Amino acid sequence: MKRSIGVVLALLLGAAVVVAVVLGNRNDEGPGGGLVTVRGVIGSEKKPFFEDPQVRAAFAKHGLRVEVDTAGSRQIATEVKLDGYAFAFPSSLPAAEKIRKDRGVSAVFSPFYSPMAIATFQPIADLLTKAGLVRDSGHGYPVFDVAKYLDLAAKGTRWDKLPGNTAYPARKRVLLTTTDVRTSNSAAMYLAITSYVANGEDVVNSTAQVTGVARTVAPIFLDQGYSQASSEAPFDDYLVMGSGKTPMVMIYEAQYLSHVFAGDGSIKPGMRLLYPSPTVLSKHTLVPLTADGSRVGKLLTEDPGLRGLAARYGFRTADPAAFTALVAKSGAPAARDLVDVVEPPTYEHLEGLITNIDRLYASGAVPQQGNPGSPGRQEAPEKALEKAPEGVR
Repeated sequence: MKRSIGVVLALLLGAAVVVAVVLGNRNDEGPGGGLVTVRGVIGSEKKPFFEDPQVRAAFAKHGLRVEVDTAGSRQIATEVKLDGYAFAFPSSLPAAEKIRKDRGVSAVFSPFYSPMAIATFQPIADLLTKAGLVRDSGHGYPVFDVAKYLDLAAKGTRWDKLPGNTAYPARKRVLLTTTDVRTSNSAAMYLAITSYVANGEDVVNSTAQVTGVARTVAPIFLDQGYSQASSEAPFDDYLVMGSGKTPMVMIYEAQYLSHVFAGDGSIKPGMRLLYPSPTVLSKHTLVPLTADGSRVGKLLTEDPGLRGLAARYGFRTADPAAFTALVAKSGAPAARDLVDVVEPPTYEHLEGLITNIDRLYASGAVPQQGNPGSPGRQEAPEKALEKAPEGVR
């Protein structure tokens, strides 16, 4: 009898353990109590969106728990081991196209996008207006003339040498602050803009153009000195340290607008948003690697709730209603209709530009800038490359 009772108790204990394990693996957030965990790797600028409790709840309604790791868009396309991830979500279409081809994926999702923009301050904007670099677009928003900027930067112009400059008499060069072009998509998008201008107002589309244009634009990256790897870092410096550290920084429009929409006080009265002319759109493109990755991409693209939440983080979507409403409510300085938008080079040509600039980083040779758009004036860059050690030319 005692032995029978012992057997029964053992069976009951075993059943209890099984139940506990099953319940321990359930998550009561989803319909029916269980969620499917979907892992992805994303650009760092989207991390706050994916960590938002409302975004997590929106996915949970569809039975998904989305977990993400972050990396630079170029790193996602070239260095990150994607096995084990359900989706890759870089911040640029060229990087996504590279992943799509490498992984044999037939369809991708582009749920939202953000124009490239420049965060600066009113005294800097006024100074640049006097210098002819900033003007009204004619469509209700200020633009930053990239061609004139490249001409100014090519001369090595310093802030304190700008005519009538009493507002910002710094002795450093007039340069846009960017992230590291070798790792970060925001700097790569800046490279796409400047390469277009330096290539005679045309998209770089050949190896010969890659080499010449890279020599022309390399100094605007190399002369910055140390550049940070993440797009969040220089923007945080802008928000916290002011114009002394970062008078103007290349950003995603979404970074600036997300703080305006949140009304968190980060964007102070003297801060200003400019749009490069021309600019490019950073198209956040999700490459599904599994069926669950496709579910995430489809939900981000089609679910009204998730589109509305994306707008709160400053992203523009295929349905502009939520974004437009937030702009109207907050009085955000967002351009309604961007007219001077160009396409970035293909992944191969953009990668070629970055690789050429990387070689100059490695060699320590900083070429003198030629006249943007005038390939015939590039003798100095040639000499700089000739001085590079064997193996890095």
